[in-house]
Amino acid sequence: MKKILVVFVALLVLTSSDLFAQQKLSLEKAISIALQRNSSLIKTKNSINTYEANVKSSYGDLLPDLGLRGSWNWSKTQDDGGTQLDFFGNPQLIPSSTNDSRSYSLSAGGSVLLFNGLANYANIDQKESNLQGAKLSLAKLKQDIVYNASELYYNVIAAQKLLAVRKENVEYNQKLLETIEERNNLGSVPIADVYAQQVQLGNSELSLIQAENQLENAKSQLLNYLALDVLENYEFAEPAELLMEMGDEYSMNELQPLVNEALKNRFDYQSQKLNVDAASNSVTISRSGYWPSISGNYGFSTSATAPGDLFNRRVYSAGLSLNVPIFSGFSTEASVEAAMVSEKNQLEDLLALERSIKIDVKQGLLNYSAARKEVEVAKKNVRSAEESRKINNEKYNLGAGTILEVLQSVRDFTEARRQLISAEFSYNVAMNQLLNSLGELDFAKFE
Repeated sequence: MKKILVVFVALLVLTSSDLFAQQKLSLEKAISIALQRNSSLIKTKNSINTYEANVKSSYGDLLPDLGLRGSWNWSKTQDDGGTQLDFFGNPQLIPSSTNDSRSYSLSAGGSVLLFNGLANYANIDQKESNLQGAKLSLAKLKQDIVYNASELYYNVIAAQKLLAVRKENVEYNQKLLETIEERNNLGSVPIADVYAQQVQLGNSELSLIQAENQLENAKSQLLNYLALDVLENYEFAEPAELLMEMGDEYSMNELQPLVNEALKNRFDYQSQKLNVDAASNSVTISRSGYWPSISGNYGFSTSATAPGDLFNRRVYSAGLSLNVPIFSGFSTEASVEAAMVSEKNQLEDLLALERSIKIDVKQGLLNYSAARKEVEVAKKNVRSAEESRKINNEKYNLGAGTILEVLQSVRDFTEARRQLISAEFSYNVAMNQLLNSLGELDFAKFE
């Protein structure tokens, strides 16, 4: 009985540990999940099917259509009879009668558009441009998702590292308070130093609580973006390369070549160029209303009073029709004008996007350069603040310094470490921002 109880308890412990085990997330896995579960991305992928169907339909407009029709009719006429006058006025007795008739017919036929001012060919080009533009927009959306997911993940890791700093600060201040209390008991420092350190410890504990809340908020934002349950427990792994390196070729001296490269690589810019092409095809389609249209029709039919007699009598037909527009109430002119305005607007959107890309590249370069410098300065500040804290502690222990100098040096060291954490992750975000502005942010490796 005891053995059974031991086995049961062991299984219960193993099961409970599996139930409450944290799921692990890495930067790569988080991005991969975002590319699979992002709502906007899923909707955009679904819309691609519509664009593909429109392309297929535009090609179908060039093909002749064909339809098959069959019919069956039945009628029954009953006459009760009576008296009628003949040609000479003599009454004639008409007997009662019943007439039952049936008819069967089959027909097949269709039509084909031979010419409509080249509107059908322009429609094909337009639908293909729309499809390719939609695919390019999808690729740009994936790049944006990689950038956003990375930024949110870096926020979580930065919050974790800041929480660790706050915990170390609380432990340090707790030990310092114990030291000051012992020295106060010995009469070597006044009670005011104890009170000052108690306030310092309280502030550090408050900062710890705030860091915990900041971490939880960062986790919730990331999990929500990944479409995961915010109530689940996840363990977030720190990226293997905390500071990703970029080549020295990214500098302000190469701004124009980088802008040219961005205009070549950016999926949204290429997509907008296709939108301009599609708008130009709309003008061609609208102008087709000025041209005559030619269509052909063809058919075959047969009919009989009995199914077996079908095809005994066959009728073949074919024809051409010409439709020449003379006056359409200015509707064609209005359609052409609307299409031309749409084309101009698409061109203006293209120019606006080009200006925006230039701003993105320039701002990305500035942010990246500033972020690199910020990391260098933050590292020096940490070394300086750490040395200053050490010196002020030694001076205070020797009676040559004040408690205020010690407390200030502790705060400065903690703040320097916080700034370093912020600088490191700002660097990564700035790097991804620059890559995204250049159209070089890779998403294929995460799919």
